[in-house]
Amino acid sequence: MWSRIVSGFLICLVCVVWITQCTNVLHGSGMSGHGVWAVLGAVLVLIGVALFAWAWRIRNRTPD
Repeated sequence: MWSRIVSGFLICLVCVVWITQCTNVLHGSGMSGHGVWAVLGAVLVLIGVALFAWAWRIRNRTPD
């Protein structure tokens, strides 16, 4: 469970950096100004959020 939480958080963190670099908010990268990385980052953020939500759902599951 903790591995999903940590993985989801790290994926989201890295992808937010990618998105800010690609939209020229953060400068000085080879990815600056390339929109394809922003789209890929947005898709990976969704995957990271899904991992985090999956772990949260497992954590809050009540035993039958």
